[in-house]
Amino acid sequence: MLPDLDPLLHNQLRLSIMSLLIGVEKADFNFLLEKTGASRGNLSIQIKKLKESNYISVEKSFVNNYPKTECFVTKAGIKAFEGYVAGISTYLKPKS
Repeated sequence: MLPDLDPLLHNQLRLSIMSLLIGVEKADFNFLLEKTGASRGNLSIQIKKLKESNYISVEKSFVNNYPKTECFVTKAGIKAFEGYVAGISTYLKPKS
């Protein structure tokens, strides 16, 4: 039987955000905006959902009077991402 996939990570944009954050220590909003090609509003909503699930943490600050949002993947986020990757792998290479 194939495993259930984490519905939070099964969304393309949220999975993109997590994939990007797994590869870096931290990323700011504009980096994620550029790499994902998402709209600002959609990216904000998906970051909020990941934060509410404790998959990422978000720090907001001001640099030269401009707001700066930085995102970090949490230990729970790493565990969820690794579980998702393991789960989706079984869909791609099912055991006979």
